[in-house]
Amino acid sequence: MVTVGAMSTGGGLVMLVVVAHPDDETFLSGSLLALAAQRGVRTVVACATRGEAGTPREGSGITAEGLAAAREAELRAAAALLGVARVELFSWTDSGMDGEPQPGTLVATPLDEVAVPVVELIDAEQPDVIVTLDGSDGHRDHLHIRDATLIASRRASWKAPRVYLQCLSQVLMRRWVEALHSKQPESGHLVLSDLGTPDELITTVFDSTSVLELRERAIALHASQLSPYDVMPPALRRDFLTVERLRRIVPDWGGGPVETDIFNFESA
Repeated sequence: MVTVGAMSTGGGLVMLVVVAHPDDETFLSGSLLALAAQRGVRTVVACATRGEAGTPREGSGITAEGLAAAREAELRAAAALLGVARVELFSWTDSGMDGEPQPGTLVATPLDEVAVPVVELIDAEQPDVIVTLDGSDGHRDHLHIRDATLIASRRASWKAPRVYLQCLSQVLMRRWVEALHSKQPESGHLVLSDLGTPDELITTVFDSTSVLELRERAIALHASQLSPYDVMPPALRRDFLTVERLRRIVPDWGGGPVETDIFNFESA
């Protein structure tokens, strides 16, 4: 069986990755996008917001007023580096981590409405594989775009053969929280619990070390933001960035050994 890390031609395959903010495509799915693009799969990224509620990284020279434009530019630059063929940017604004969501923000918008442009994109691109976030970092925008994407995958006329959640390992997230306590004690993530997806729910695992250098370059392009990997000890950073973990939603997972290939449909 051919593994994802050794895909040959792609065979005209298309993968759609749906995220909430600029940098999600790189911080969370960068290696997956790079591996697919390098092996001939057409990759498409849809991003729901421009990340307006983020905080400009100290020393970046970017103001709060200029953050949305800067983050959009970073998204497009990183996507190009990762070989993404198309970037589709939706029109909602970033909801932030907490507080009352303002009109027009992603989480203030009903899921059925958020699903509409995702449905349109699915029908236009006819992806073989759809990937969205597992939302296990607790960010409400990540949870919202996850749920809207799953709704869209069911409602679209085109039925993607495979739908996945890109997972954050619960074991690794606990180690990250330990690092946050010492380096970013003010982080909003420290008030959240049960971060990460438990290992028993992860259906698909494969090595992505071959594109580590490329992904690191893409991460660096998001210069307006403090990367979550910046607070990690080197070993933990490598553990996050060299193994892809996904949860298969479509078709239903029947158990057994984990997948090592997201494009071998005969093994479903």
